[in-house]
Amino acid sequence: MAGKARRKQAAEPLEFRSQALAEALERQDIAAVALALRHGNTVVPLVKPGPRDKPLDGGEVWTYRDAKTGDVALLLFSDAANKPENLPPAVGLQSPAWLRSFLKRHESTITTVFLDIAGPHPMQAPPAELLKALEA
Repeated sequence: MAGKARRKQAAEPLEFRSQALAEALERQDIAAVALALRHGNTVVPLVKPGPRDKPLDGGEVWTYRDAKTGDVALLLFSDAANKPENLPPAVGLQSPAWLRSFLKRHESTITTVFLDIAGPHPMQAPPAELLKALEA
């Protein structure tokens, strides 16, 4: 109808959660975790989020470096709510392609990957194993 303004529907807020990954971790099912990472998004902590006017800039990922050993860990989460409060407050939602690329780029630096480190169902894996799962 001419003359009537259409109401803009509010865009649904982006959900920082992977239900498939959460369920796989709950069951401690390694094959299901691999499938969830290969086909779904993953929540990562960010030191600094990317600028709002550059949607392709996902920001700077926060990693943990052990002060005693120098080992570097990547932390991944099934849900932003599972991120411990003592980590930087920003999170990003990253794709399987991003995770594969990030692990390849940093595979000589990252010594382990923790999934939902603070629970409720934590899991740990070597980066090489996750790369195999992502490339299968």
